[in-house]
Amino acid sequence: MSEKKELQRKLNPMHVWAIAFGCVIGWGSFINPGKKFLSNSGVAGTAIAMVLGALVMIIIAFSYAYMIPKHPKAGGEFTFTKACFGKNAAYLCGWFLVVAYLTNVPMNSTAIGLIVDGLDGPADILKFGFHYSIAGFDIYLGEMLLASAILILFGYLNIIGVQKAAFVQTILSILLVVCVFTLFVAALVSSKAQGINMEPVWGFDKAAAMAAGADTEGARGGFAHAGTAGVLSAILATFAIAPWAYVGFDAIPQAAEEFNFSFRKVSFIMIIAIVFGCFVYTSNNTVAAAALANWPERVMAGEWVVLVAAEELLGGFGKVLVGLGVSCAVLSGIMGFYLASSRLMYSMSRDGYLPEWFGKVDKRYGTPRNAMIFCILVSLSGPILGREALGWFVDMSAIGASIGYFFTSASTLITARRDGDGTRFLKAMAATGVVFSAIFMILQLVPIPGLNGVHFGKESYIMLVVWIAIGVVFYIKQRKFFRSEE
Repeated sequence: MSEKKELQRKLNPMHVWAIAFGCVIGWGSFINPGKKFLSNSGVAGTAIAMVLGALVMIIIAFSYAYMIPKHPKAGGEFTFTKACFGKNAAYLCGWFLVVAYLTNVPMNSTAIGLIVDGLDGPADILKFGFHYSIAGFDIYLGEMLLASAILILFGYLNIIGVQKAAFVQTILSILLVVCVFTLFVAALVSSKAQGINMEPVWGFDKAAAMAAGADTEGARGGFAHAGTAGVLSAILATFAIAPWAYVGFDAIPQAAEEFNFSFRKVSFIMIIAIVFGCFVYTSNNTVAAAALANWPERVMAGEWVVLVAAEELLGGFGKVLVGLGVSCAVLSGIMGFYLASSRLMYSMSRDGYLPEWFGKVDKRYGTPRNAMIFCILVSLSGPILGREALGWFVDMSAIGASIGYFFTSASTLITARRDGDGTRFLKAMAATGVVFSAIFMILQLVPIPGLNGVHFGKESYIMLVVWIAIGVVFYIKQRKFFRSEE
C-alpha cells in the first residue's frame, strides 16, 4: 500500500495559536503554585521571573518568525540547525527537543487523577483496584485506566486528522482562558483576597520550615527569603525553568507544513501565545496567595492551593471552575505536544536521523501515523509511573527547550549574514537569544553558590545522563548516515 509523503495544509491562525498556547499552559500553571512557585519565589519573585521569561521568549520568537519561512518544514529547530550547523548538531538539537516535547505528555496525564481527587472530595472514585507506591505517591488502577484512555483518545484524534485535533484544541484553549480570567476577576472584587496574605512575597525556605515544624507565622519570619541573595535566588529559581514554562510556542514550526495562511502572521501568533501564557501563570499564582491567609502552611501540607483558593473565593463553583480550567490545560497540553513530538520525529525520520518507520504518513488522513503511535506508547508510561516520579521531567523539558532556543537563535545569525536580509533589530534579537539560552543552560546545570533551588536536583542529573546515553546508542547505530556525505 502506498503512503502519502506530504502533510496536508489545514491549520488556520486560530488553530496554530491554540496549539502554541495549549502547549505553554499545562498542569504546571495550576499545580506548581503550591509545589514550586510560592515557596521558591513567592508572588513577587514568580511574577518578575515570568514576565522576564516572557520577554526573553518574545525575543527568541523573532528568530523563529525569521527562520520558519526560510525552512517551512516540519521539524522546526532541528531543520534550522541541520541547514546551518550540519548533521551532528542537528541530531543533538533534535534529540533534546524530543525530550522537551514528549515528556510533557505523560506529565500532563499524571495530573488527571489529581483533578478528579480534588473535585470528588472524600469519594475517591478512582482509587480502586490494585495499587502501589513510587516516590511516595500511591498509584491506583482506576487512575491509570482513566489517564490511559485519555492518552489513547487524544492520540487517535491526532491520527485521524490535524484539522479535527486543532478544532478540539481551539475549544479547550478558549475555555482555559475564560476559566482563568473568571478566577482573576473574582479575586479582584472579593474582600477575601488581600495583599497582606501574599507575604512572604519572595517565598520561604520550605524544607527548613517543614523540618522545624513552622507554621505560617514562622514561615513569614525567620524562613522567609530576604536580602539581595534571597531575592535573587527567588527570582532565578523560577526564571531558570522559563524554557519549560513557555515551551510550546516553539511548537508552531513543527506544523509549518500544515499552515494554510501566510508565514508573516507567525510572529504575532507566537507573541500572543506567550503573553496569554504569562498571564495564566502569574494570575493563578497571585490569586492562590491573595485568597489564602495561611498559604505557607497549606503549601507545606502539600495542598492544591489554587483549588483551595478558588473554593474560598467562589465556593463550589470555584472548584468546578478550576477543575474545568486545569482539565482544559491538561488536555490541550496532551494534544499540542502530541502534535509537536510526532512532527519532529517524522521530520527526523524523513531526513534519515531516525528509522524510516517513523516517517510514514497515513494514506487516508495525511498525518504521521507511526510517529504518533510511538508517542502514545511512550506517554502511557505516565499513568504507570505516577505524578511524583515524573516531577523531575520539568528539568529535562527545560534543558531540551533551552538547547532548541540556542540553536534557533544561532541559526538566525548565520542565515541572516549568509542571505544578507537580516535587519539590525533581528540580529540584535538573535544575539540576545543566544546569550539568554546559554544563561538558562548554565542556571539549570551548574550549581552556583548562594543560589538555592535554581539548578537541577539529583534525579534530574541522573535522567540527563540516561537520556544522553540513549542518544549515543542511536547515534552509533546510525553512524553510517552521520559519516556519509550530505
